[in-house]
Amino acid sequence: MNNQSRRDFLVKTGYGLGGLALSGLVPGGGFISSALAADLIDPLGPKQPHFPGKVKSVIWLHQHGAPSTLDLYDYKPELVRLAGQEVPASFLKGIKTSTQGGLGKLYASNRTWKQHGQSGAWFSDLLPNLAQHADDIAFIKSSVTVGATHDISILKLNSGGLNPGRPSLGAWIQYALGSANPDLPAYVVLYNGKKEPSGGAVNWSSGFLPAVYQGTAFRSGKSPILHLERPEFTAASQQSDNLKLLKQLNELKGQAYPEDTELQARIRAYDLAERMQTSAPEAVDLSKESDATKALYGLNDDVTKEYGTNLLRARRLVERGVRFIQVVTGPVDIDGDDRDWDAHTKLEENHGKHARIVDKPIAGLLTDLKASGLLDSTLVVWTSEFGRTSWGESGTGRDHNAWGYTQWLAGGGVKAGTTYGSTDEIGLQVADKSQAVDTYDLHATVLNQMGLDHLKLIYKYQGRSERPTVVYGKVIKELIA
Repeated sequence: MNNQSRRDFLVKTGYGLGGLALSGLVPGGGFISSALAADLIDPLGPKQPHFPGKVKSVIWLHQHGAPSTLDLYDYKPELVRLAGQEVPASFLKGIKTSTQGGLGKLYASNRTWKQHGQSGAWFSDLLPNLAQHADDIAFIKSSVTVGATHDISILKLNSGGLNPGRPSLGAWIQYALGSANPDLPAYVVLYNGKKEPSGGAVNWSSGFLPAVYQGTAFRSGKSPILHLERPEFTAASQQSDNLKLLKQLNELKGQAYPEDTELQARIRAYDLAERMQTSAPEAVDLSKESDATKALYGLNDDVTKEYGTNLLRARRLVERGVRFIQVVTGPVDIDGDDRDWDAHTKLEENHGKHARIVDKPIAGLLTDLKASGLLDSTLVVWTSEFGRTSWGESGTGRDHNAWGYTQWLAGGGVKAGTTYGSTDEIGLQVADKSQAVDTYDLHATVLNQMGLDHLKLIYKYQGRSERPTVVYGKVIKELIA
């Protein structure tokens, strides 16, 4: 049987458990060293961290499109005072301002600001529910990145690379620690909206790691994974017989090529897919959640229902041992156009709608995790590809800002109720460059909380020792309790 006909045979006889369902669960082609053979024979088997970790799971909340954290967390009275004026030259030193919309006049949106909690953290009126968790959050107000376009900066946020081909952070964690639940993927992606976020699966790619480590996207609805359900008119016994035959064929082929561990990994991938026919729908089934819990996440409101459903599913996945859950926000309708947080115009309308979608569900997630004791073992990361400028664009929006913006962490052994770093008086650049936190530093810190040393997490690729933070990164110890 030649390779092409064999491939066709595997897909056809696998029915719903065929190639499409497993595209994210099967390693790529090629041979590896014998030192890595054991990992690929059972690539998702649980592995020991470098040192005892403070968390077991990460919930990565990507605010797609880059919100203006100047209008959410970073109160700047001086920006309000100077609104409508030209940007003083002193604030522009050391940066290139060749952004998409050029250099406009300073812009202050119509926000009301208050301090909250014992920490006195500032929140705008866009986030009234999340503001109640001020003392649970560790703010990073000195975030920086590279790139003035979404595609580049989103890649960097997820993988540390400026071009496709590097593994995402979730893939590195799955590679390093394996799975804590053999019936579910260790890395799951949830997003709201009718289509994938821009860039699609490259955002949760395994890159040069074996493909078994890439994220598995769960759709909304009762059937979270495409092509996973047993096809209509196919009995369970018939499917089981097909899989047994596939396993026998793969094992026969493996005897002829003992150094090619792809087949062994493929067998386990089909086994996982069969188990997920039951476990995946159960993991995202909210029917047994209480009405109070559903209300906590905003499931009783059409505006918050979809995003709240994803966050409640994220909590259920944490309960079931999933290592990394990446939740990506979807678009809203702005004058008949689907828009993410990317508010070059109509920032008030854009951020008003997006903030309402995420505020209550994220606050509900923190409340729920805290009440159940899961916040201690879960790290929640609120992040985006970059921030937005202090000056306006088209009079009603903001341009991209890679020089200073806010992200935050909660749970998982972080120093809650604190703020690390700051931006200048108009919120444009990091005030103290020694406190700048790049994507690599954020990744190193997240890995550290899971018991992983980013300098020791190595994968040999094309003769080079690769690690998650490329050749950069440091753990921000001031964020750790």
